[in-house]
Amino acid sequence: MGAQHDEATPKQYLPLAGQPMIRHALATLCAIPAIVNVFVVLAPDDVLWPAAQMAALGPKLRILRCGGETRAQSVVNGLRAMAAELGDAGETGGIGNDWVLVHDAARPCLTAAMVERLIAEVGEDDAGGLLAVPVADTLKRAYEGGHVLETVPRESLWQAQTPQMFRHRLLLEALDFAPRVTDEASAIEALGLAPRLVAADVSNLKVTYPLDLQLAEWILQNRGKP
Repeated sequence: MGAQHDEATPKQYLPLAGQPMIRHALATLCAIPAIVNVFVVLAPDDVLWPAAQMAALGPKLRILRCGGETRAQSVVNGLRAMAAELGDAGETGGIGNDWVLVHDAARPCLTAAMVERLIAEVGEDDAGGLLAVPVADTLKRAYEGGHVLETVPRESLWQAQTPQMFRHRLLLEALDFAPRVTDEASAIEALGLAPRLVAADVSNLKVTYPLDLQLAEWILQNRGKP
C-alpha cells in the first residue's frame, strides 16, 4: 500500500468512503446488541487514533494501548488487558468463559448479518468458529522460479476471514501454546480442536493492495442497491 499512499499513515487509517478505514468495521460491531464491549488494540505510541471521530460510536468502544509486534502478540496483549479491565464482571462469572470476536481492522466491509450469523452458528461449540468462504479458484503450487509444480485440489478448502470467535480463556491458552500463528483459528487447531467454519462472502475482503481500497469503497457505497 505504501507505494501509492502516504507511507506515514498506517493502512487502518487511510480514508475510505469519507471515514478512516477502521471506523467502518467498528461501527458495525458497536451496533450489534449481542456485543457488550468493542476493544481496539493500539500501539502504545499511536498518535493517529482519531478519538473525536470515534466518540460517536458510543460507550461500547474502549481503547487498549498494548499492541505488540505481531498480530498474535497484539491479540494476547489485548486479551490480558481486557481481563484486567473487566475482572470477574462477566455475566458468566468471569471473562474467561466469555466469547471474544477478533476482527481485522483491514476488513472494513463487515456486515451485522455476517457477525450475527457467526454468533448464532458457533453457539455453544467448544472449539469456537470463524467466518470463511469456500475456495472458488483453481489453486497452483509453484516452484521457486514461478512455474507450476502441481494443481492443488480445492475441494474442502476454505479461505479464512474474520471475525474469529472463541472463549477468552481458550484463545489465550491457544495463543500461548502456538504464538507464531497468522490467525486465531490456527492456534485453536494447534490444541487439537476443530473450529466451525461459518459461510460469509467475498465482500468481507481484506484490504491488502491499493486496488482493494477502491473495491472496498465500491462495496460500501453500493451495498443494498439493486
